[in-house]
Amino acid sequence: MDKKNLALGTGRRKTSVARVYLRKGNGTITVNSKPAAEYFNREELVYIINQPLDVTDNKSNYDVLVTVRGGGKTGQAGAILMGLSRALVAHDEANHKALRANGFMTRDDRMVERKKYGQRGARRQFQFSKR
Repeated sequence: MDKKNLALGTGRRKTSVARVYLRKGNGTITVNSKPAAEYFNREELVYIINQPLDVTDNKSNYDVLVTVRGGGKTGQAGAILMGLSRALVAHDEANHKALRANGFMTRDDRMVERKKYGQRGARRQFQFSKR
């Protein structure tokens, strides 16, 4: 918690990075200065973002301000999930046990495998001709 009574959490997923600010409020979630339902056009992504608040029963207690960059919408939603979980723990350490039990505090380290030279892709190779 800082002087402005904000809790900060940083989340990462694939190439997305989200900074999540948590403050007392009525439950609005703003992503890059848009409502979450407007920014994420799929309902399951909004559901992913709301999971930490549902698990800790804080749905209508906090306003969430998010700035997220990089990657696609799914990676950004995963980054927000982790950042929001970290912000909830920074605000109240009692939330840590429930969030850890649901796997929200663990960084998903899966990344896209890089393309290798002499091949078409990461694993795909050029077509082989025997004759």
